[in-house]
Order: sequence, then C-alpha cells, then structure tokens
Amino acid sequence: MRTPLVHLITDLRLEPELPARVERTVAGFPPGCVAVHLRENHLAGGPLLALARGLVAVCHRHGQRCLVNDRVDVALAAGADGVHLPSAGLPPDEVRRLVGPAVLVGVSCHGLADVRRAMAGGASFATFGPVHDTPSKRAYGAPVGLAALSVAAGLGLPLVGLGGVTAANAPAVRAAGAQGVAAIRAWLEAEDPAATVAALVRAFTG
Repeated sequence: MRTPLVHLITDLRLEPELPARVERTVAGFPPGCVAVHLRENHLAGGPLLALARGLVAVCHRHGQRCLVNDRVDVALAAGADGVHLPSAGLPPDEVRRLVGPAVLVGVSCHGLADVRRAMAGGASFATFGPVHDTPSKRAYGAPVGLAALSVAAGLGLPLVGLGGVTAANAPAVRAAGAQGVAAIRAWLEAEDPAATVAALVRAFTG
C-alpha cells in the first residue's frame, strides 16, 4: 500500500469538531493521497472508538485513509486503514502479526536506530523528526534537521517528515528524501485547511 503524501494529525484541543474539519479538508484529492491520524490518547476506549468510526467514515467517503495512534484494538474495531505506533510503543512486528499484510503500520522515529528497528519490524513507513522546531515536539529535544532526514531516508523505509513542516519548506523536505509530510497546526489552525493540504500535495507532486 503506497504511503500517503500528506498525514494530518488530530488534536482535539485545537479542533473539537474533528469530523467536520476532516470533511472540509480531504474532499477532492486523489484517492489515497491523504491520511488522517487519530491521535487522542487521553480518550477512553469507548469515546475513542466512536470518534475513530466517524473519521474512518469521512475519510473513506472521500477515498482517503484513516489511522489510529497506538490503539491497535481501536483501529481494528473501527475498520481503520492502519495504526501509527509511538517510538516506545508496541513492536511493529507484533502489530503486523495482528493486523495482517494489507494494513498500514507506521512508527514514530527520531533517529537512525529508530528507523532501523521500524524497518526490521515490517513497518510500512515512519514519521521522522522533528525536522524543524515546533511546539508540539519540543519535548523530544532539538530538531533533527534536513541532513539527518536525508541520511535516514537512505535506509530505504518510506519516511514522512514531521515537525514544523509548511507548504513553504515542504519542497526541501521532499528533496531530503521524505516521501510525505505530516502536519498538526498547519491544518488545524488554517482558515482554509483544504488549501493548506493542496499546497502540501503540490510540493510532493509538482
């Protein structure tokens, strides 16, 4: 399964009406171009499953994909297209055995060792970063930068650049070897999120 070009990570603190924003954002793009990552680890299982099912329905209606962060059980119950694992989460090889070969398995990576483990475990792709400074990733330390992204991309696992990525710097992320980009604030705080995603898509298809 091809890695989506643009990965949209959720945050209910920035947007409490997620299904409505996703509806406004993902319509009209080529099938499989966009993936929405449901990352709301503070939610209990029941509310998380309900939200996941709503987002899966919206994404599938527009030919796009939906992944659930960390919770393999919720991803399977909701009929999601994949699961995205934290760097210290379940081993990707264990998850792959649970979900089968057709489901996307992503892993958060912050260095070469992380990427090697994800690749060896059968991950479909990995997010890599933070590439640039961003408030949501400062807890992970200083940005890794484009040079580190380029070296990591050379290992062969499809990488998605994460952290401070905008339409303006996305072409440089692509040039460094990333096969996609991930965004949080760039789409959740935009007045026109579809235009933001369109600009990111153009950076990887133009």
